[in-house]
Amino acid sequence: MNKIFVGDKPIILTTEICEETNFKNYLLKTVKLGKVIKELNKTTLEEARFVGKNEDKLLKKFLKKMPTVLAGGGKVYNSNNEILFIYRNGKWDLPKGRSEKGEDIELTAIREVEEETGVKNLKIVKELETTYHIFKRNGNHRIKITRWFEMTSDYTGKLQPEKSEGITKVKWLNPEKTEKALKNSYANIQSLIQ
Repeated sequence: MNKIFVGDKPIILTTEICEETNFKNYLLKTVKLGKVIKELNKTTLEEARFVGKNEDKLLKKFLKKMPTVLAGGGKVYNSNNEILFIYRNGKWDLPKGRSEKGEDIELTAIREVEEETGVKNLKIVKELETTYHIFKRNGNHRIKITRWFEMTSDYTGKLQPEKSEGITKVKWLNPEKTEKALKNSYANIQSLIQ
C-alpha cells in the first residue's frame, strides 16, 4: 500500500473499497486530483483512498496524474548514534533535495546532505523506503518522489545550515531529542524515523 502525502494527510492507493468514516474513496481512473488536494487541505477529511484494480499498477497510474520531481535524501547517523536534522519552514526535517539531470540518485542524496548541512565524509549504509508528497510551486502541484538512504558520518566540524534554502538550524539529535522533534515534523519523516 502506497501513501502520498498532502501536508500530513495521506492519499492511500488500494484495491479495496472500505466503508467511509473519516476518509473518502475515489476511483483512481477518474479522480480529479486537484479537487481532492483542495478537499484534504480545507476540510477535516483525514485521508483519501484511490481505488484501482491492479495492485502492481496503482502507483504507476497515480504518478501519471501530475508532474514528478525526483529527490534524494539522507537519514544520517554520527558516531554517537545521533540523527542529523534540519529546521525549515517551522518544522524539523531530514536533508534532501532535487536530483540534477543525469545525476545518480545516491550522489544526489550525498550532495544534498552536504549542501544543506555542511556535513562531510558521508557513507551510504543502505537504501530506505521511498516517500511521496504533493507540493505546490509557482501555482502548480507536483509529486516529489524522495529516495532515502541511511548514512553514517564521522564528521565533527561545524554544522552549516543552507540559509538560501530556508534552513535556519542543523542539529545532531539524540533519541530523546529526536522523539521531541518528530512531534513538529512531517508524517513521511516520522515514518522514516520510527
